[in-house]
Amino acid sequence: MAMPSPSPEIFASPDSNAQTVQDPGESALIERLRDWLGEVSPPAPAGMGDDCSVLDVPLGKKQLLTTDSVTYGQHFDNAVSPANAGRKLIKRNLSDIAAMGGEPGPALLNLLMAPNLSIRWLEAFIGGVRESCERYGVRIVGGDVSQLDRDQFSAALTLVGFSDHAPALRKGANVGDWVYVTGTLGGSILEKHYDFSPRLAEGRWLARQDILTAMMDLTDGLGKDLAALLPHDGSAEIELARLPISESAEVCSQKDGKSAEDHAFCDGEDYELLFTVKGESDRETLESSWRSEFPELELNRIGRITPRHTAGRYIDAASKEALPWSSGFEHFKDR
Repeated sequence: MAMPSPSPEIFASPDSNAQTVQDPGESALIERLRDWLGEVSPPAPAGMGDDCSVLDVPLGKKQLLTTDSVTYGQHFDNAVSPANAGRKLIKRNLSDIAAMGGEPGPALLNLLMAPNLSIRWLEAFIGGVRESCERYGVRIVGGDVSQLDRDQFSAALTLVGFSDHAPALRKGANVGDWVYVTGTLGGSILEKHYDFSPRLAEGRWLARQDILTAMMDLTDGLGKDLAALLPHDGSAEIELARLPISESAEVCSQKDGKSAEDHAFCDGEDYELLFTVKGESDRETLESSWRSEFPELELNRIGRITPRHTAGRYIDAASKEALPWSSGFEHFKDR
């Protein structure tokens, strides 16, 4: 069995002979980017090559718009291959579209690069972008390149989505609604933060269910994100025995001594769907239908929205005491 080729270094050292993005110059680099993207980058006027892309908007559909980024040292490091970093950029944005029950459309790609960024690394990164675009039907129709200081790299994507039904929103849940989550939670740092599948089909299916009241994707951790779904007058009673803790969360727990529940609540970057359904709904029918539609992805009812407790927003359903996990990842917060 052939050993995989090592990932290229992201930045060239001053004494290196490695080719960098500075060598070809901006115009030639853009031509290379176009070549690397291949068929996912259509020609102008529907793609790169003019001041703006000229696109047809599907009739009768709601238009969704999202943007997200990946930054070296923040969203990935040298342990993540450039292709996986590129895939992550596309899938982070797709997860937002999934949370609204939409389908992806065209996108703009912005690259902010240090002059010593390796050409080999960038080509592999764009290869990951192209692969995910091909898989999920995304077209890169334009964007921008800009320079950063040495040893810095960031890429941002603006993605358009469409929905032929009312998009699922974060607001809409009421006291009495049930809380569900797809997949398993916690320990994403081991691989899931880049090796995940955006829940596009699942999101579209859920958004069409009359009993759905609110939905979002889990990016900053259940402990932070769940609060966004709760009505002002509600708390969430969580059944800890139903919390879908991942094997990776258990591994992280053994390494750092934090509980697996702590990891499931606070780690972030799970990219699962968190949603609520009407309290009077037929849960058994929902869960049975889910198993028929998505037999390989587990669905767990983890709690219920109750009148707001004086103890806090998250309550242990068994003991009625406040749960300690009420936070997740936050930018600009000391860690």
